Amino acid sequence: MESKRQQKFAGVIQEDLAAIFQKEGLNMMPNTLITITKVRVTPDLAIARVFLSFFNTNNAQLALNTIKSHSSELRYKLGARIKDQVRIIPQLEFFIDDTSEYVERMDKIFDKISKEERQPDTE
Repeated sequence: MESKRQQKFAGVIQEDLAAIFQKEGLNMMPNTLITITKVRVTPDLAIARVFLSFFNTNNAQLALNTIKSHSSELRYKLGARIKDQVRIIPQLEFFIDDTSEYVERMDKIFDKISKEERQPDTE
């Protein structure tokens, strides 16, 4: 369970990183939309785990690796934005958020179940 402080700090990071990706994202990955779905921060606020969703790309893993290769640059830009609000600029760890894929998979399973003929209950 995250504390209010962690949640507030994660919100700040999410907002500022979203602005950075909006400005700089096209330089890193042209024609790809990068969305930050959630940010989780450790209790000491030293590490921020950023979950990303990529649209208009064929290979999400390649896109994630591209973002990871620019992580120090992204951390520097984040630091320039939040330096007056925090003591430590957190290390950034990036992950693919596969929630939408999970939802799609579950929808397909439920559709398949609902289309199957129902067996009469025999007791």
